[in-house]
Amino acid sequence: MSGSAEAEQGQSRESATSSVAVLDQSLWTQFHGAGSAQDFVRAWLGLQCRHIPGAAAAAVVLGEPETGPFTPAATWPRSEEVSAEARLAVDRAIEQGQGVAISGAGRGPGTVAHPVMVDGRLYGAVAVTLAAQGAAPAEAMRQLQWGIGWLEALLRREQGASDAALHDRTERALAILAVVLEQRRFRSAASALVTTLAARLDCDQVAIGFRRRKRSRVAALSHASGFGRKMNVVRDIGHAMDEALDQNDIVLYPQPGHWDYRVTRMHEELADAQKAGSVLTVPLQANGDLVGAITFERPKGRPFDEETVELADTVASMVGPVITEIRKNDRMLLTKAAEVVWNQVTAILGPRYIGRKLATVAAAVLIWLALTVTGDFEVAAPAKLEGAIQRTVVAPFEGYIQSATVRAGETVDEGELLATLNDQDLLLERLRWQTSRRQREIEFDRALAEGERAEASIIRSQIAQADAQLALIDAQVERTRIVAPFDGIVVSGDLSQSIGGSVARGEELFKVAPVGDYRVVIEVDEADLAEIAPGQTGQLRLAAQPDAPLGFTVTAITPVASQADGRNFFRVEAALDGSDAWLRPSMEGVARVSIDERLVVEIWTRRMVNWLRLATWQWRP
Repeated sequence: MSGSAEAEQGQSRESATSSVAVLDQSLWTQFHGAGSAQDFVRAWLGLQCRHIPGAAAAAVVLGEPETGPFTPAATWPRSEEVSAEARLAVDRAIEQGQGVAISGAGRGPGTVAHPVMVDGRLYGAVAVTLAAQGAAPAEAMRQLQWGIGWLEALLRREQGASDAALHDRTERALAILAVVLEQRRFRSAASALVTTLAARLDCDQVAIGFRRRKRSRVAALSHASGFGRKMNVVRDIGHAMDEALDQNDIVLYPQPGHWDYRVTRMHEELADAQKAGSVLTVPLQANGDLVGAITFERPKGRPFDEETVELADTVASMVGPVITEIRKNDRMLLTKAAEVVWNQVTAILGPRYIGRKLATVAAAVLIWLALTVTGDFEVAAPAKLEGAIQRTVVAPFEGYIQSATVRAGETVDEGELLATLNDQDLLLERLRWQTSRRQREIEFDRALAEGERAEASIIRSQIAQADAQLALIDAQVERTRIVAPFDGIVVSGDLSQSIGGSVARGEELFKVAPVGDYRVVIEVDEADLAEIAPGQTGQLRLAAQPDAPLGFTVTAITPVASQADGRNFFRVEAALDGSDAWLRPSMEGVARVSIDERLVVEIWTRRMVNWLRLATWQWRP
């Protein structure tokens, strides 16, 4: 009896072992022959659970790298959904970026989960719930770490295929963009774009349109130069574009079952009117705004696949900003200006753009102030002080300087000695003439004694000549003493370093000006001369004391121009209203002549306006 029982138990074990082997073989066959990523993940999850003793349930969640959302990609057994414990373990593994283990609540040892990482990027996680008599959590975690390498290989392969497809789409889209960039006018660029898209995407007709006043207007149709006979078609295409733009999404009719719901009524009407099998509309964007759309039509039997839709979307994203810019640049200048003004007005009156609003208010305030605020208009020019009467003291004759008693800046009294010239030559000349006169007197007496009247007359003339020469020499000796012509201040002249030097007749030695009697000489630029008139008043500030303004009144305008430092100016004379003890001739500063009261903006722009008037007059035909 016991022998037959043992035989039956052995047969049952052999049967169980056989069934397990068949199951493993089936899973490996599905794993190697998986035709899709989903089949691959399902087979892989089944094999993992077969290698983890006591695995009760398992789930794989995958999604976009780092961002998600992470949704279930496979469960084991297939009939079960992801349990709350597995979801909790998956969420913790994704959040922490490492393997986690959660203790069970009566069902078994618990649940383990491990994130799926590829090149440091999170793609999802795997969770396995263990039965009561199952493997330890550490052993199950180790098995998951070993097996996740297969998922990493799958994801790398999928990513490589996706990158290759993206590269191919980008290359094809750039080729189409190059066709657009070859055109300089908007009409030719739009026609070239739709014709190229129709040929390369195998479409019966492609249209491009742009939104204006909340309605789409068709700008170009493939293989068509005009829309005269196709007004109904253009209207239906415009409605289809509006339908896609209103939803801000790609619209495809007939809509695939796995797509999110979209309204396709206008696309359906367009397909019926054109006898088309499929209609696709892709919005165009530029600077974040929807500006238009491209509509593709294919005949029955050639629907748009996912690859074609993605290519169309890539082309639209590249071409949108470019063709929009070409369209804007191809408009009339007046239209561009009007759009710029309208955009600024919209930005100022609409929401946001606080900076522009503040700048507009500030500009308006400045304009109002410029048109209403007035100020004193003054003409500023360099100026200097001169004596009202200025006497030049010159050398009376050629000679040599013997002494100098004053220098520039010193005050002198009338008749005060300024300098002396060497009179030695004059004294010798005087002695010569005195000797000659005495000789002539002796000769005159002898001639009178001898009765030589004619000779006496000649000698008398020679004596008179000698007297004249002596008088001249005495006058010259007197003039060797150079004295001040009046009470004043020595403006210029310093002979202390020229003692013994020679001077020529008429050479300037000193300049003397009266103390306290000054005039202001203003160098007025020729552009401001028309504003100056005698009798005007102003203020002078000298460099010596810039904080002490001096009033003056314009007395005369010299009608002779002078040039200096690259400017042409006229000499304007003015009389000081008063005199201070610290004033000295030749002091320099800045004078401001008060003209009248004018608008501030006129004062600021006066020179520029005058320059523009002169330039306009010069170059006018």
